[in-house]
Amino acid sequence: MDKDLGRLLYNYLLKTGMGEGLAAYLNLFLLLIGVLILVLILDVLIWKVLRGLSVKIARKSKNNFDNFLVAHRVPRYVAHIVPFIIVLEFIPVAFIDFDYAENIALKTTKILFVFLILIIFRKFFKSVNSYLKTLSRFKDKPIDSYVQVFMIFAWAVGLLTIFAIVTDTTVWKFFTALGAASAVILLIFKDSILGLVASIQVTINDMVRIGDWITFEKYGADGDVVEISLATVKVQNFDMTTTTIPTYALISDSFKNWRSMQASGGRRIKRSLVIRQNSIRFLTDEDIEGLKKIQLVGAYINTRNEQINSYNESNEIDKELLVNGRNMTNFGVFRKYVTNYLESHSAINKQMTLMVRQLQPTSQGIPLEVYAFSSDKRWENYEYVMADIFDHLLAALPYFSLELFELPVSLDSMHK
Repeated sequence: MDKDLGRLLYNYLLKTGMGEGLAAYLNLFLLLIGVLILVLILDVLIWKVLRGLSVKIARKSKNNFDNFLVAHRVPRYVAHIVPFIIVLEFIPVAFIDFDYAENIALKTTKILFVFLILIIFRKFFKSVNSYLKTLSRFKDKPIDSYVQVFMIFAWAVGLLTIFAIVTDTTVWKFFTALGAASAVILLIFKDSILGLVASIQVTINDMVRIGDWITFEKYGADGDVVEISLATVKVQNFDMTTTTIPTYALISDSFKNWRSMQASGGRRIKRSLVIRQNSIRFLTDEDIEGLKKIQLVGAYINTRNEQINSYNESNEIDKELLVNGRNMTNFGVFRKYVTNYLESHSAINKQMTLMVRQLQPTSQGIPLEVYAFSSDKRWENYEYVMADIFDHLLAALPYFSLELFELPVSLDSMHK
């Protein structure tokens, strides 16, 4: 803006008989009042225009991104840009006789303008963040981390610009001096840098998504991921407490993510019954006849018994002692019973691994492990299915003359 405007008003005041000092201050006061009124009027007019455009765009738009822009007041802050530019242009006119004050006013206005731009960026990124979270394909993505990265970059550029304004130097010269202090800067921003690297790796490798159930024993986390930011991952545990985990820990330490289980066809059941070794024995003919009454293994016992008798007869095995030749055991028949029971259970996924296996004997007994998958993966229902299965198996053990290992207690000694 031409400084002649300010000089013209100043000369007019002098002609009225005022002194130079008084005329200069009155000239400054009148010009500032005038520009203030002009700026306020322009700010309101521009805001009304932008608001009208926002309404029209919202009506024609197929998505609701513009609604988030309005909700975060982005157009309102954008409306301040033109008034700021006018103020910057007017300061040399108003402070025509006050060079030192003009310099201070210019620098202050420029710094405030930088903060305005940063606020607009921040509001815009928050709008983008809110909008993307409404899209199904982005709901489980760490959008907060990316927004924080952009804002850190924006604030870094903004602070460098403010430094250049205050010191009357260029940003490039500042970067040159910055190289000497890089070690200190790396130390100060170490957590942010590590968080940025970790956030990128977590996203690229798809290690964690919002909504994933993770277990992180080191930090006592066992629940659903509710937020992923640049520095931390927030987990809401199943006891309704919240655990905060450093983002970098996800790539530096080991944790368990249950997402693949939830996406699969079932949830694994892996539990053992520890059978007392001295309760395992060969089956006599009388035992076999009794066990044939159990429907789940009746056909198996008939077929197996015929095969064993045929083998023993063809090989002239002396069966006065049960240990001779081939025989069935109560443990082996029970193992077959458990397999058939699981295969007939409606809550077990038959398309996934189903196995009943004998593990290595221990000092307590022989573990019989059930390895299967529950069709219902919901925690409460899964626990119910597993309890239902083992309730039945524990009650069925005596029918096979098998005993479960238990440490003796004082009441056992009293009964003896």
